[in-house]
Amino acid sequence: MKELLRLFGAFAKIGAFTFGGGYAMLPMLEKELVEKHGWVTEEDLADYFAIGQCTPGVIAVNTATFVGYKLKRIPGAIFATLGVIFPSMILILILAAFLSNFASFEVVKHAFAGIRVCVCVLIFSSVWKLGKKSLKNWICWVIFGIVFLLAAFSDIATAILVIATGLLGFVITLIRERRKKA
Repeated sequence: MKELLRLFGAFAKIGAFTFGGGYAMLPMLEKELVEKHGWVTEEDLADYFAIGQCTPGVIAVNTATFVGYKLKRIPGAIFATLGVIFPSMILILILAAFLSNFASFEVVKHAFAGIRVCVCVLIFSSVWKLGKKSLKNWICWVIFGIVFLLAAFSDIATAILVIATGLLGFVITLIRERRKKA
């Protein structure tokens, strides 16, 4: 039970002190789960993030569920998931009670504009770090470029892009393994 409470606490901390959604949480997830607790590797976290991106639901919740399951199976998944959503749930309840009274104030509008800029920076920082770890060779860069263009300028569903790149990665690995054997 002590380990489950540590899991809940770590994810509650992540949920309480990161803003901007799943991508903005990546630095905090990395610091807390990889560096502080050593529960997962950077590569594990990138994999969970990628899987969490292509499964239904909120990416931070999906990632918490994956990490919790890895550590303590079903109870771990439950405690990690509850931990990451608990702070947001409390904050949203408080904000819902008061925000409608203050949303029209100019100072609140300007505060939200500033917060949006900061969130963009946090997301960009996370994407930058993830890209540096993931884009290891020219093939990855080509795939990145093609997928970026398709995601930005077409109506192809992101799930299709994720599945297609997963299959492409699988095929490339098979080809490389066959070349090594030959």
